[in-house]
Amino acid sequence: MISAIYDRRSIRKFLDRPISQQDITEIIESGIKAPSSKNRQPWKYIVIQGKAKEEMLKVFRRGIDREEKESALLPQSRQYIITAKHTVDIMAEAPTVIFVVNSLGKSILTELTPEERVSEICNIQSISASIQNMLLTATEKGIGSLWICDIFFAYAELCKWLESDGQLLAAVAFGYPNEFPEERPRRKMEDVVEWRS
Repeated sequence: MISAIYDRRSIRKFLDRPISQQDITEIIESGIKAPSSKNRQPWKYIVIQGKAKEEMLKVFRRGIDREEKESALLPQSRQYIITAKHTVDIMAEAPTVIFVVNSLGKSILTELTPEERVSEICNIQSISASIQNMLLTATEKGIGSLWICDIFFAYAELCKWLESDGQLLAAVAFGYPNEFPEERPRRKMEDVVEWRS
């Protein structure tokens, strides 16, 4: 897995080639193996392909258009709407999109007590570890991936379309890569690590 960590890239161009159900299953199984706070295993995965993907893309675009006009949920992030539109075009190329839901989560609009907030943070950390496992397993298999947070520009529409209990957290596009980008710059060790003895 060390090589997968160093080789993983965010892929934004995919080949028109399906991924086998076995590979998708193994990618998801690696996500299920992630550690989770209090062993709650709060993750749920919704696999979108084929006609369902075409329908989802329409819903996503409709939500972005609404957010662009109303700026209801993310008024301070209007400058990122153009990148959200580009993300939907990328998702259109990927043969498989997996939505990741915090099955124990509450709506992002819900007021939380401090204890509920801590629980939510711990569950999100667990799900993030799950997604990272999936990305690394895909990389090992020669499958590209893109971790997507632009879902929040069409959050209400996607939640309604998915009809899933819990809190929608992310989507991941998977497909065979049609690009091999260089590693993006990373912050230096001395800028991010503080040693204490």
